[in-house]
Amino acid sequence: MNSNGTSLRIQGRVQGVGFRPFVWQLARKLNLTGDVCNDAAGVEVRLAGKEGAFIAALFAHCPPLARIDSVQARAFHWPQPPQGFTIRPSAGGAMQTHIVPDAATCPDCLRELNDPSDRRYRYPFLNCTHCGPRFTIIRAMPYDRPLTAMAGFSLCPDCRSEYVDPADRRFHAQPVACPQCGPQLAWQAGEERAVKEAALQAAVAMLKAGKIVAIKGIGGFHLACDAQNPQAVARLRERKRRPTKPLAVMLPDAAGLAPALSARLGATSAPIVLARKRGLPALCDAIAPGLSEVGVMLPANPLQHLLMQATARPLVMTSGNLNGLPPALSNEQALAELATIADGFLLHNRDILQRMDDSVMRADGEMLRRARGFVPDAVALPPGFGAAPPLLCLGADLKNTFCLVRGGEAVLSQHLGDLREEGVEAQWRQALRTLSDIYDFHPQRIIADAHPGYRTTQLAETMALPVTRVLHHHAHIAACLAEHRWPLNGGPVIGLALDGIGMGANGELWGGECLQADYRQCQRLGGLPAVALPGGDLAARQPWRNLLAQFLAFAPGWQSLPEAAAVLNKPWQPLARAVARGVNAPLASSAGRLFDAVAAALGCVEEAQSYEGEAACRLEALAEQGGAVAHPVTLPLRDGEPDMAAFWAQWLRFRAPASARAWAFHDALAQGLAALARHHAQAQNISVIACGGGVLHNQLLRARLRHYLHDFTLLLPHTLPAGDGAIAFGQAVIAAAAFS
Repeated sequence: MNSNGTSLRIQGRVQGVGFRPFVWQLARKLNLTGDVCNDAAGVEVRLAGKEGAFIAALFAHCPPLARIDSVQARAFHWPQPPQGFTIRPSAGGAMQTHIVPDAATCPDCLRELNDPSDRRYRYPFLNCTHCGPRFTIIRAMPYDRPLTAMAGFSLCPDCRSEYVDPADRRFHAQPVACPQCGPQLAWQAGEERAVKEAALQAAVAMLKAGKIVAIKGIGGFHLACDAQNPQAVARLRERKRRPTKPLAVMLPDAAGLAPALSARLGATSAPIVLARKRGLPALCDAIAPGLSEVGVMLPANPLQHLLMQATARPLVMTSGNLNGLPPALSNEQALAELATIADGFLLHNRDILQRMDDSVMRADGEMLRRARGFVPDAVALPPGFGAAPPLLCLGADLKNTFCLVRGGEAVLSQHLGDLREEGVEAQWRQALRTLSDIYDFHPQRIIADAHPGYRTTQLAETMALPVTRVLHHHAHIAACLAEHRWPLNGGPVIGLALDGIGMGANGELWGGECLQADYRQCQRLGGLPAVALPGGDLAARQPWRNLLAQFLAFAPGWQSLPEAAAVLNKPWQPLARAVARGVNAPLASSAGRLFDAVAAALGCVEEAQSYEGEAACRLEALAEQGGAVAHPVTLPLRDGEPDMAAFWAQWLRFRAPASARAWAFHDALAQGLAALARHHAQAQNISVIACGGGVLHNQLLRARLRHYLHDFTLLLPHTLPAGDGAIAFGQAVIAAAAFS
């Protein structure tokens, strides 16, 4: 290598995280001369002299939000020997580095927020290179202030001096601001107006009075009220038309919480974490009716810290939207759409450029909804994958995310929700434009679900590019495999794909399948028997319809059973005739609809579900009330297939408290599915079983599958959602495998 100098190409999460000042300080400490620059490929460091000690120190002392994926060195000739070490202006070009997710307020900024001697005391928008908004304020790369939502806020002299000082914590922190030059709060409640500190105090007073406040955050609006005030929560539910769906709660602090829960809540991603009710401060019963868990979070930005300090009580923090609409992003949209819900509006004048919901996790790290704090982090493709051409994977219609495949990695979008809901598609299109522009991404092929009725499938046909269709459940299993870094040529596994409904082979509707799969192929070996969906899509909303279908298929003489009361008071006769004739009653092997049927039999949901999965969630909570019980219920195999008639006969004869019967169902289903997987694994000489599908978010079912499959390598979704939020990633690795 030319002794004149060295150029280091550093890639990874190295922009917007204080990486350049870190390099500057490190070079000065090591008495090195040269320069550092941000560009679209990452960071370039040019050194005069040897680079060995410098590279080692890069990895050893990397800034808290940074991640180095690779460092490539090459010889570099300096026309003139550099004097000192400098930071060069950013350069443009095709984006290859990672954009940093938004990060929760760091300890240093929190101290400043509460320090009366600091010039940013009680300023709701303080941040530094270690925290604050990133992706939600970006317009284009490179990540510099003129290309963010901060472009309209000119830096005051004090902020400017920090911004240009490599020794300062706020060097090139693009959202840097203070009360003199940055965004400001505004309050609006009818004719009442206030700004800055008065706006904050008006919101606090209204929350303490039991009112509902719409609060503009970093990636969207929240609707807030006192989580210990039953009247306030009931009013919020009535106005938002959200009768039973659980509400997230923000806690003032982590005092008294279990260490694992506290640690997860305190991460820089600041997710909502599902926690057992019994370990939390007292909340009103209507927060999560019929469930054993509540989604809780801690303040993630300075405004939330100030609100929680002032109210000193748990607050509901639910998405700022009408039921059936996406969250509001602009002040104008919030004032128009939330006027019938909120009593007052706490606004600010910094634009939200990218919608970003709160991520949802469990304390053990299992991901349920991947968004703020994680997106747009790229996910490396597993070992053995080559550099794929640009592929756009559109995902599913529910819990939608899309995915860009570029080279050896995949970039998943944030959770965007149900594309069938009004307004969601517009936000989906905006998110796709943004990521495509940032990465200079031009797909050569579109990957879509096999279901012709999906909106994503229809969108794929409008994009004037070749389209590849992927089976829904193949994508579930492939996503699980890729998350666990299963190699491209690692061989086939047995897959258990358990969800509501997805398009299977030959136009069949699947949802409870045992598959043999790898990234390149998927074959159905067996699964739950197909059962009618009386009324088609209505069966997903009204659990009693699924109980009727199970009775008609597997329980002769069902009308004399006590459980039949859940059906007999409904208009079941026309449905029974329609099932017999095959009219608007398609067959589906759905695990999700089986959960609905048992939930209906136990009275978990009497009429329609008010949110997806409500019956199954209540059934799981019911099962956990009594804990493990001895029971006679099994799901045996008959000719290698689950014998549902035998299961129903045993379960209907098992007379015990509802909680015991709910536990017996979970245990028997896990035992039967494990027996099915074991049967095919042994026949195919396979020792690995991978699982996927939204039903796998059920913790009790997971635990019982682990119990019955303890002697196999069992792969369960963890860092990506088990449900449809990971479908796009599964599509990505299936499509990329064809080019490897």
